[in-house]
Amino acid sequence: MATEGKPRSKPVSSDYHTPRTVEDVTERNVRAILQLEQAAKANRSNADRIADLIAAFCGSMTFVWVHVIWFGAWVLTNTLPGIKPFDPFPFTFLTLIVSLEAIFLSTFILISQNHETRLSERRNQLDLQINLLTEQENTKMLRMLERIAKKVGANTEDDPSLQVLDQATNPERLVEQIERASGAPEGSSIPLPGSLQPGGDAPPVSND
Repeated sequence: MATEGKPRSKPVSSDYHTPRTVEDVTERNVRAILQLEQAAKANRSNADRIADLIAAFCGSMTFVWVHVIWFGAWVLTNTLPGIKPFDPFPFTFLTLIVSLEAIFLSTFILISQNHETRLSERRNQLDLQINLLTEQENTKMLRMLERIAKKVGANTEDDPSLQVLDQATNPERLVEQIERASGAPEGSSIPLPGSLQPGGDAPPVSND
């Protein structure tokens, strides 16, 4: 019989799921990415929300048809006989309105693009951190497997590529190789932080 002072075990959350198949793992990863995207959208400022809505409307066929009807009605109203034109040809007032509209729309679209650029930079940073962490983990696993192979007497010296893969990847050298291949001037690469250097500590990973 359990004593009253014994702490009770915490109930398992309904969201907790032990993956049993590849589909379970990928589904969990997709949910994690969706949560990150939703969190990014929830943290937008009011200006970013308005700019995104206007940019989405400008990129729709509804926006095109609204302007086709608007311009067509404007031109017909000012050119048909029997109707007194309020903006006769060459439609100077319409040109003024369209110019002002273009200025404001371009501003809202730039605001939306800047927000998307910030999100893309954050995704790229996340990809870089995960890739570097994966490379460090793979290097550690290769070294552990090599030690295990030596313990059991397996011969690994006949595979020269194993010795190469056992070395930590130098990100700065990779950047220099890419720059040489693309014709970029030497010395223009940005030095990486110490945590990203080969043999350095792994980048911190948040548990949130």
